[in-house]
Amino acid sequence: METQAKVRTLKVGVIGCGYWGPKHARNLHELPGAELAWVADLDAKRLGHMQGLYPQVRATRDYRELLASDVEAVVIATPVRTHHALALEALRAGKHVLVEKPLAATGEQAQEIAETAERLGLVAMVGHTFQHNPAVNAVRELIARGELGRVYYINATRVNLGLLQPDINVMWDLAPHDVSILLHVLGLEPFQVSASGQAYIQKRQRLHEVAYLNLHFPGSILANVRVSWLDPVKQRRITIVGSRKMLVYDDIAEDKVVLYDKGVEVPPYSDTPEEFHLSYRHGPTTVVPVPWEEPLRLECRAFVDWITTGRPACSDAWMGVRVVRILEAAQKSLLNGGGRENVDL
Repeated sequence: METQAKVRTLKVGVIGCGYWGPKHARNLHELPGAELAWVADLDAKRLGHMQGLYPQVRATRDYRELLASDVEAVVIATPVRTHHALALEALRAGKHVLVEKPLAATGEQAQEIAETAERLGLVAMVGHTFQHNPAVNAVRELIARGELGRVYYINATRVNLGLLQPDINVMWDLAPHDVSILLHVLGLEPFQVSASGQAYIQKRQRLHEVAYLNLHFPGSILANVRVSWLDPVKQRRITIVGSRKMLVYDDIAEDKVVLYDKGVEVPPYSDTPEEFHLSYRHGPTTVVPVPWEEPLRLECRAFVDWITTGRPACSDAWMGVRVVRILEAAQKSLLNGGGRENVDL
């Protein structure tokens, strides 16, 4: 008689029950192979709400009590300024960590998290949810197999009205999504970045609500990212223009990935200026099928699988380091007139 192998259950805790923490908690609670065991938050009302949803979960206002428990892994979903200290404390307590984006407030802090995890033989992962998004991975596959030809340029727009953050500007809040997407789908890293923007509401704090980033990649690939907290209509859209085809990824559309067989071709030869005519191609438009699953569920599963099976996730801490270093260079440009800055990766 065959016996089923016992499935290991990973005990997980969540520190921070504001915006992202409860979403992680829900997915970990529902995920086979994981047990949501503890939650921590300074706000007693938030803890009461979480215990109402998950009566079996232990709740505490002191995260150190969670770290002293038997949980093996911790999700850190707290303000960015706390990521570094909390992640190091959790790692030194022997816990694997998943830290919400951005991984830390500086590249130096992010690198210390990645290096500490490696030294201790623990998993450190960053919450770049879009790297686990099925539509983004469909785009990545199309680029990898040459469907678009040579990538020329990319335009990304991530705007809405709110939510203004009290400690970081819009670039640090929204741009990690698009920067991580660019690194993921291109498989390249930018060597220079520039940024411009403006603080309208939070002038005194110099916290920009609008920002434009230009990222320069090898192969003359230019990517422009627009992020804003002050737009009337929510948009989550990326356009990629290639030498063979073009593509639009719209995260809030029903058809999330649409491929356009459009382009411009130069004639192979011409003897006179009068003979020179560019050829414009207007081929069919194709909706790319995307089997959908909640990206955060896939991210949580990747975290659990990495710990239990040893299969690394794409959004590891070193990816978090690269994104933070790109944002650091962009921040320097943002405050110094918008000139190009080298990216130290």
